[in-house]
Amino acid sequence: MGFPVLMGVLKEERDDVEMVRGALETLVSALTPIDHAKGPTNEVQPALMNTDLLSRESESISLLLSLLSEEDFYVRYYTLQILTALLTNSPNRLQEAILSIPRGITRLMDMLMDREVIRNEALLLLTYLTREAEEIQKIVVFEGAFEKIFSIMKEEGGSDGGVVVQDCLELLNNLLRSNASNQVLLRETIGFDPLISILKLRGSSYSFTQQKTINLLSALETINLLMMGGSEADPQKDSNKITNKTVLAQKKLLDHLLMLGVESQWAPIALRCSALRCIGDLVAGHSKNLDALSSKVLGEERQVEPALNSILRIILRTSSMQEFIAADHVFKNFCEKNTDGQAMLASTLIPHPNSMTDASLEEDVNMSFGSMLLHGLALSESDGDLETCCRAASVITHILKDNSQCKEKVLQIELEAPMPSLGAPELLLHRIVRYLAVVSSMKTKDGKPGYSYVQPIILKLLITWLADCPNAVQCFLDSRPHLTYLLELVSSTSSTVCVRGLAAVLLGECVIYNKSSENGKDGFTIADAISQKIGLTSYFLKFDEMQRSFIFSSVKPAQSHKPLTRSTTASMAEIEDVDENDLTDQKNEDHPILTSVFDAQFVNFVKGLEVNIREKIVDVYSRPKSDVAVVPAELEQKGGESDKEYIKRLKAFVETQCSEIQKLLGRNATLAEDLARTGHSHPELMAGSGSDRVQVETLRRDLQEASQRVEMLKAEKAKIESEALMYQNLAGKLESDLKSLSDAYNSLEQTNIHLEKEAKTLKSGGTSTSPDMEAIKAEAREEAQKESEAELNDLLVCLGQEQSKVEKLSARLSELGEDVDKLLEGIGDDMALPEDEDEED
Repeated sequence: MGFPVLMGVLKEERDDVEMVRGALETLVSALTPIDHAKGPTNEVQPALMNTDLLSRESESISLLLSLLSEEDFYVRYYTLQILTALLTNSPNRLQEAILSIPRGITRLMDMLMDREVIRNEALLLLTYLTREAEEIQKIVVFEGAFEKIFSIMKEEGGSDGGVVVQDCLELLNNLLRSNASNQVLLRETIGFDPLISILKLRGSSYSFTQQKTINLLSALETINLLMMGGSEADPQKDSNKITNKTVLAQKKLLDHLLMLGVESQWAPIALRCSALRCIGDLVAGHSKNLDALSSKVLGEERQVEPALNSILRIILRTSSMQEFIAADHVFKNFCEKNTDGQAMLASTLIPHPNSMTDASLEEDVNMSFGSMLLHGLALSESDGDLETCCRAASVITHILKDNSQCKEKVLQIELEAPMPSLGAPELLLHRIVRYLAVVSSMKTKDGKPGYSYVQPIILKLLITWLADCPNAVQCFLDSRPHLTYLLELVSSTSSTVCVRGLAAVLLGECVIYNKSSENGKDGFTIADAISQKIGLTSYFLKFDEMQRSFIFSSVKPAQSHKPLTRSTTASMAEIEDVDENDLTDQKNEDHPILTSVFDAQFVNFVKGLEVNIREKIVDVYSRPKSDVAVVPAELEQKGGESDKEYIKRLKAFVETQCSEIQKLLGRNATLAEDLARTGHSHPELMAGSGSDRVQVETLRRDLQEASQRVEMLKAEKAKIESEALMYQNLAGKLESDLKSLSDAYNSLEQTNIHLEKEAKTLKSGGTSTSPDMEAIKAEAREEAQKESEAELNDLLVCLGQEQSKVEKLSARLSELGEDVDKLLEGIGDDMALPEDEDEED
């Protein structure tokens, strides 16, 4: 009832400013939710109903937009508040309405140059309006949004400004998100300088208020959007991404990011993590930026060190899991397809000359990158903390990934024994395997198995290292307990599904990348050990369980962060370190950190390995090795060889062949036992066993043959049925012929009677000399009889032939199991009458 009256006031009483103000205030109140105690969920919400009613009328929106050109401050202010309320509750409807009104967005953009309060309201309105409306984004940019946004931010004091700066950055992010053309426009008109200047820290105190942190996080989100280059579907995306990264690096972005993420250790954790992720994204796939990062040094005067060393120290020292993941992201992107960078880092992996176990973590300032990394590994031994070891292992994984030269080089590294009494140095690979075993026996303070993420991360390193590196496989198998431990780990019930699956993959690598011919260490021996200790079915089942686990099934190609808005940054708690927030609530026995460490690339790599392992192990059993090359020359007596020597050589040859046969028999017996055991314990898995497959194949073949026979019989039956039908038709024809013959006979009889009558009349008249009627009659009868007998003889011959055919067909149909009587039922029933007539005749 009220809306038409109020809209009438706005339309017709424009000159009465007080009345227009009053009407607008009433509308604001009608669209504002009432904040009293929450009632039932199905309670009617009047504010929502009112916004819905008002936004339906595009004339109302047009009328409200026209009020923005009024001189009165309150009229403009209330109008913007009403539009914001409408947009919050009915965004699509309002976006369509504003687009349909000429100069609608232009009027809103003009409000950005108005007084502060109006400007802030207009900014908020445009932020809502541009969230997902591409058309509006284009018009807003065309109307000079970039210049106005940066002008307001500069006026407000950059990152030190209030919530207005946050709103400006949110609007800017809406315009750049997944929009390559807008990114190009920003780069080629205003440039990235004003954006990068927001990240510059001013003053010596470097105090980080909550609002400043949010502003900096929003600016880092803008940087991140530029480094993404646009939407996935955009063909310009890749070239735009590279250009943006190049320009950002030229503007010294890396220095600001290193200041925020690495040097400002007093900055909030969320800010440091975001800056580190940006560093990782800035160097990813960009050779110049990779070189810039590797040559960058931090610090002042004498206390300078390479930036990569500083980032490594964060990984080894930080108490925050999120910061470790963010810093690890830098090394992951630095090493990805960067063989020179990997070789450079690997070349520094030399144990520190001083006793590494005695040196504390604080004394690593003057160490090289590699020494610090190995120091981190060795520290774990002395203080029983395998956290540092696990983090160092993650960095080594990136250095070795897809780089055979680095794998071979790192294989030679030896570490000091933890205690001099233990003797010789220990190979790095052996030390890492030992930590893998040690961690399973460690407990947390609560007495529960600790470090649920350490084992998977160390296993990831070993899987990466052994992949396509036979020497690493050989080194791993040089210590016999390694294989025994790995077999136990695969079948361990106390380990998580993920650990058992990764251990199974590592074991499989020992088969597929094994080039050893040494007895006891070759691929065949490993395959036998798997079969005997675990059982092949159980072993392959570990892969399936791992693929179904939370970590492998929930992996996403790229982790996208939620856009920062006023609602998501309402409380500082939301941008603090989210170490183990609600992540542990998931019904998942693995640590949440693993979803970050096990990215899509590693998961796909493991899936590919799994296929190769299955094929190789099947190959081992289907085509066993031959220890002896059977060459015909060996079976012949050599020249000058005595009979005794020849017999002795043949005997040795036969003994070798016998031992090989014994091995094969043993392997096959083990397989048979495994299959039998599987059959009893897992009936549902029987379909996968070898003997069953043979049985199924035989049954399938039998079924195929039977179905072919049935098809043949069906065809034969159809042929016989068609023949029977043909003969049935022929019998019908003969029956009709017989009937016509009978009719002819009857007519002849009638004629005969007629002639007799005529003869009698003539005789009684006596007027003419009558012929001998009896003689004529006898002659006619004789002639008719001869004619009918000839026809009957022909008919009987035909019927005799047909009878013999029918008898043969009946016998054949009986053989095929057809009921002949039933098939011929009804044939010839109506033939009885003519036959009777024949008999009478």
